[in-house]
Amino acid sequence: MSFHARLLAQTADARMGLLGTPIIQGCLRGEVSLPSYLAFLREAYHHVRHTVPLLHACKAALPERNHWLQGPLDEYIEEEQGHDQWILDDIRACGGDADAVRDGMPGHATEVMVAYAYDTIARRNPLGFFGMVHVLEGTSVSLALMAAEQIQRPLQLPDAAFTYLRSHGTLDQQHTAHFELLMDQVANPHDQDDIVHAARAFFRLYGDVFRSLPLPKVEAGPDAATATGATA
Repeated sequence: MSFHARLLAQTADARMGLLGTPIIQGCLRGEVSLPSYLAFLREAYHHVRHTVPLLHACKAALPERNHWLQGPLDEYIEEEQGHDQWILDDIRACGGDADAVRDGMPGHATEVMVAYAYDTIARRNPLGFFGMVHVLEGTSVSLALMAAEQIQRPLQLPDAAFTYLRSHGTLDQQHTAHFELLMDQVANPHDQDDIVHAARAFFRLYGDVFRSLPLPKVEAGPDAATATGATA
């Protein structure tokens, strides 16, 4: 079994834990609200703004045996420039206060996830950062384009409000193919184990970010009201 296949297999249950969060399941059912979407964009900004600094930190901390990753990391750095600005533009297109988001603080769950990423690079193994890449990009491919459609239609938001979701959904389809090739070149068992460990942790941490978002209020239909009255 290739390492990428093992990574998928050994994190499958953790991935399902993320995808099963109430707000993601609700979104897939079309249960959305503008406050929930703006809260998602706020937290996305506060972790995406760290992507390039984290990539630089990962590159700087690589042990000699992994210097072959410097080139691929440079490519990631080039491709990830400015994505945080996309999110601020999306917030403005939704009528939100992008300046307040930029100057504000992340939620606790987002702050913990970002801190864990820096700590993994500095204290454990810089290759653990690829566990975060696996979680964020893999989630984007499976959810971003679908979520954009499910959010935009009922809220009647302009296309300009979905630059981040739609661009990332498309870009990450390319990234995941490249990521698979990259991971299959990681031969050191210790590095492999640390990437799997980090990915499992990031699925949980990213799930906590989604669990921290406000759930949209779902209007009860007439049948539900009747049922409630009948049992009162």
